[in-house]
Amino acid sequence: MSGGYVAGAAIFVLDTIFGLYVGLVLLRLLLQWARADFYNPLSQAVVKITNPLLRPLRRHIPAVGRIDSASVVLVVVLQLLNIGISVQLVGGSTRPAGLLVVALAALLSKVIYLLIFAILIQVVASWVAPGSRNPVLYLADSITAPVLQPLRDRLPALGGLDLSPMAALMGLQLAVMLGVTPLRDFGLSLL
Repeated sequence: MSGGYVAGAAIFVLDTIFGLYVGLVLLRLLLQWARADFYNPLSQAVVKITNPLLRPLRRHIPAVGRIDSASVVLVVVLQLLNIGISVQLVGGSTRPAGLLVVALAALLSKVIYLLIFAILIQVVASWVAPGSRNPVLYLADSITAPVLQPLRDRLPALGGLDLSPMAALMGLQLAVMLGVTPLRDFGLSLL
């Protein structure tokens, strides 16, 4: 009976380690996509942490336009490893097609939740310390600008109240509910 507990604990540790590192590589991808300031202290920390695995990959996998192909390959491989090991620990089967679909769904979910987290940071900061100059806020603004700006252009401001974060949060949550979750369930059915 204790094997289940040990497997559960091992999965927790694996998910935490892989999740944090994959999250950092995805954050780096988002920062590159948004053309964020890489002299920002937080950006520098992300680069320092992710470089040990990305530098060797970059020698073999070139970038395609603005897309850092090495980062994309790294997050997909790490997510596949995480899910594959977790499934093996609970005694499940690991069919490649199912693993790939579940991994892609997990990565999409992480990107969406990174955006949601960045928007929430901006919203809370605008209430608590409006106009503050914090490196985290600069990066949150850089990451969310491509999502929020089109909404700001379409939604009217109501007496200084910006409705675009609320609309973005609703849209992102709907994307998880109607896109990512069915994709994940489909992948699980393939395992």
